[in-house]
Amino acid sequence: MSRDAGSDLIGTSNGPLPTEAARSLAGVPDGFGRFWTPYRMAYIRGEGKPADASDVGCPFCTAPGKDDQTGLIVYRGNTCFVLMNLFPYNSGHLLVCPYRHVSDYTELTDEERVELGNLTATAMRVTREVASPAGFNLGMNQGEVAGAGIAAHLHQHVVPRWLGDANFLPIIAQTKAVPELLEDARARLAAAWPKED
Repeated sequence: MSRDAGSDLIGTSNGPLPTEAARSLAGVPDGFGRFWTPYRMAYIRGEGKPADASDVGCPFCTAPGKDDQTGLIVYRGNTCFVLMNLFPYNSGHLLVCPYRHVSDYTELTDEERVELGNLTATAMRVTREVASPAGFNLGMNQGEVAGAGIAAHLHQHVVPRWLGDANFLPIIAQTKAVPELLEDARARLAAAWPKED
């Protein structure tokens, strides 16, 4: 990468990246640079997401009807199941979902809420055993405005993290490097999952 001394844009041999230093923006500088990621508009507009909030076409409603390999399912519980994220942030990115098509955490039954929590804890233990991450990001986004990709069906993210796992590749090349195939990760996690859960 090169930086033109007279410019706030950072560039490469292919031209400038859509980046601005804070000092070039109106107002009081805040010390932050800005990466403009226009490709994220597809996510914001909802391209490739279910057309409505019904369970028709919901990937979390259809996955349990498939075999584990095709549905990327790691574990099936009584009220909830665990599957690989088809668009992972990192290798081993799991989702814990209720079978029931429900959008809000407060709408879960007590049984669903307990199993979702227990499966999240088991997912962390199994991932530690299989992949030795340095930490985890856990969370669920409630509503599209909060960042939920599929807001109509609640799902808990379990994202393993390693030192140095984040880089600029997604921004520069619109590519995420995931070092393990989804099915390979699914098979390793499923094999290590305790049978008594």
